[in-house]
Amino acid sequence: MSNNPDVKHLFSYRKYWAECFGPAPELPMSRAEMDALGWDSCDIIIVTGDAYVDHPSFGMAVVGRTLEAQGFRVGIIAQPDWTSADAFKALGRPNLFFGVSAGNMDSMINRYTADRKRRNDDAYTPGNVGGKRPDRAVIVYSQRVREAYRDVPLVIGSIEASLRRIAHYDYWSDKVRRSILLDAQADLLLYGNAERALVEVAHRLAAGEPVQQIRDVRGTAFVCKRLPAEYRVIDSTHIDVVGPVDPPINPYIDTSGPACAETSEAAAGAVQEVAAVRLLDRPESDQPGVIRLPAYEQVRDDPALYAHASRILHKETNPYNARPLVQAHGDRDVWLNPPPIPLETDELDLVFEQPYTRLPHSSYGDARIPAYEMIRHSVNIMRGCFGGCTFCSITEHEGRIIQNRSEDSIIREVERIRDTSKAFTGVISDLGGPTANMWRVACKSKTIEAACRKPSCVYPGICKNLNTDQTPLISLYRRARAVSGVKKVLIASGLRYDLAVETPAYVEELVKHHVGGYLKIAPEHTEEGPLSKMMKPGMGTYDRFKAMFEKYSQEAGKQQYLIPYFIAAHPGTRDEDMMNLALWLKRNKFRADQVQTFYPSPMATATAMYHSGKNPLKRVTRHSDTMPTVRKLSQRRLHKAFLRYHDPENWPELRTALKKMGRADLIGNGKLHLVPPRQPAKRHAKVPAGTRTFATQHNGLPRNPARKRQR
Repeated sequence: MSNNPDVKHLFSYRKYWAECFGPAPELPMSRAEMDALGWDSCDIIIVTGDAYVDHPSFGMAVVGRTLEAQGFRVGIIAQPDWTSADAFKALGRPNLFFGVSAGNMDSMINRYTADRKRRNDDAYTPGNVGGKRPDRAVIVYSQRVREAYRDVPLVIGSIEASLRRIAHYDYWSDKVRRSILLDAQADLLLYGNAERALVEVAHRLAAGEPVQQIRDVRGTAFVCKRLPAEYRVIDSTHIDVVGPVDPPINPYIDTSGPACAETSEAAAGAVQEVAAVRLLDRPESDQPGVIRLPAYEQVRDDPALYAHASRILHKETNPYNARPLVQAHGDRDVWLNPPPIPLETDELDLVFEQPYTRLPHSSYGDARIPAYEMIRHSVNIMRGCFGGCTFCSITEHEGRIIQNRSEDSIIREVERIRDTSKAFTGVISDLGGPTANMWRVACKSKTIEAACRKPSCVYPGICKNLNTDQTPLISLYRRARAVSGVKKVLIASGLRYDLAVETPAYVEELVKHHVGGYLKIAPEHTEEGPLSKMMKPGMGTYDRFKAMFEKYSQEAGKQQYLIPYFIAAHPGTRDEDMMNLALWLKRNKFRADQVQTFYPSPMATATAMYHSGKNPLKRVTRHSDTMPTVRKLSQRRLHKAFLRYHDPENWPELRTALKKMGRADLIGNGKLHLVPPRQPAKRHAKVPAGTRTFATQHNGLPRNPARKRQR
């Protein structure tokens, strides 16, 4: 049961009457499948932009099976034809509500590169075919649902809705858009991993409560006309501290004579300096408070106010101390309740141990779904990330308090893979999650954790209150690879290496037993300017981890390599920073086949930096220092070219840039030069001995697509 007595256990609700039908072999996608199950209707229908894969790494499966465990009959409409409402009527009218999701990824990031070019593929679609979901899928699907059944409650979720819950900068249109709630005309928006909110909403609707009255559920947002009278409004619509003010103008002053200026100057000199007023963050009051953010129209027109609103939003993310937020959009308000309380271990175990087939829906036949093939033999052991990287959406979506599965539950899933998957060859492709080594890592004090408002537990250094012991993972790894029939357990999730070095025994266990020749880690940059805007550690920690990695690889008699990821064109990055990164790559004999260019995803702190030029990691004022931002396509191409310094196609551009930067000394044929003075006769230059070629994350796509789960 939950350790929080004020929170209802996720699986303690009285089951809905339709539990008598029992769990479906796979959730139905057609009326024929419903008939075979004996259903006359669905209680809940989920519309998703992904192909339906009944696997716990896919959002629609987790949501569907969790609701099914509550007794509801759940149907799936996957990748419908959005050009008309017909496909949205395939399963009939749901008894309770429609749930709309873009899928495991934001539909715009899924469909476009960081250079705004359309992709031709889609890892979440059978056959890897692109174009099977619309741009801004949540909005389009919601509009079609309203056309099909206007009076059915509409609930939107997934990472696309989650990151657009307030006014947000939209990279693809290069403007600030209003909350997705208004464009989707939804009754409720669920953000984050929303099982707790979703289950409560479903049971309340099943009990006959109108959706318009469900306004107190954590992790939800909705549109309202007026604020509840019991709330005290904390006004945060301005960014400038009250300070010295000009004296009021005398309405009777004679402005026609030559003495006017002298009189005004004398009056101004007589005014005493006014001390700044300190606005209390939490006035003493028993009345609950709601923070009023700058209105949509304000942040749309004022980048500094946008950065200010972003800072406030990210400070109100700890579920144990966050306050509700409200933002005006014209004559209506968008209200955001505080984040949901994280799931306890036994609740998360039950979510992941529902009767998933771990297969794509049978209607897809033998069609290949790349995202599924990547993760079908992986096991998710946790949720959340306390790293707080400004360019990443994991913390914003899943929270920074780690939610852990039990060791027993994880091992049961490994055994289930072994026993049920015909394609299993003895290799577990990953035991991980958003971050490989944060399982069971948490604050030493629940009291401190409940009061903390820091955006990261590991930046600028590891918090003294963080228990960094990763020895429980050693036990888990040993137990997993001891399972009969398991030949190898790989760790493919992103590794937080600055945390890993705090437990050398963990690094040794990882390197000696769980690396498949290459281990991917993400320094992201070498220079302090961009690193400080990313909230990433310096290269000293990388060097420390690298020394451990090489030592333990040598002891194991294995030839293994670290594969570092780097980002081009991140806010705070100058051309000189990319040049220095390129020199580091060359000194260390690294060559990137593909590179990651910063992708401004909605609501990310780094996106606020990109749009405003301000740094929301610090207090924002109109006079705050601005930072370099890489907005021009030509400069973004240059930063990408520095990462691919070895590609002859980039040499003319790099030579021109180096001359403009006063660094023509880096043009030459020596080992210390970055690019040669002339183009080679052949298209590809010779690769120096000992150089390692590696592929980095490409254009902002997640390194493991299914890890960007959506609810």
